[in-house]
Amino acid sequence: MKKSDLAIEYFKKNYNCSQSVFTVFGPENGISEDNCLKISCAFGAGMGRQQYTCGAVTGALMAIGLKCGKGIDGDNDKKMITYKKTNEFFSEFKKRHGTIVCKDLLQGLVMNNPEDAKKIEELRLFETSCLGYVKDAVEIAESLILSK
Repeated sequence: MKKSDLAIEYFKKNYNCSQSVFTVFGPENGISEDNCLKISCAFGAGMGRQQYTCGAVTGALMAIGLKCGKGIDGDNDKKMITYKKTNEFFSEFKKRHGTIVCKDLLQGLVMNNPEDAKKIEELRLFETSCLGYVKDAVEIAESLILSK
């Protein structure tokens, strides 16, 4: 199964966008599925439902850092590579969706506002929009991780 399909399955099982993206990368890099879900949980819905940076984006960036980032005794080249891939990720995600901001991706609607939350449900934005953000975040991250 493709990583993007697996991420969609997580999302459909009521894991948030960040969890759904990060968890498809973690186990192959030594982090258990359970720990991936826990680590990324707070980043969903633009970080704790604050609707800042999209959770699919933060999940993808954690995956890029996990694979490419500087660790203990790592050299600064790895940090710079990670920053470069992060900027490339932003560029591609923005090209596809116009922004990386959760609130803007949800048509300016505020999840914590009951009227807006109802509108989000009526428009089925989690199913119609967020699934696409999850899919694209995984595909973009995977491409960047595999590139030199």
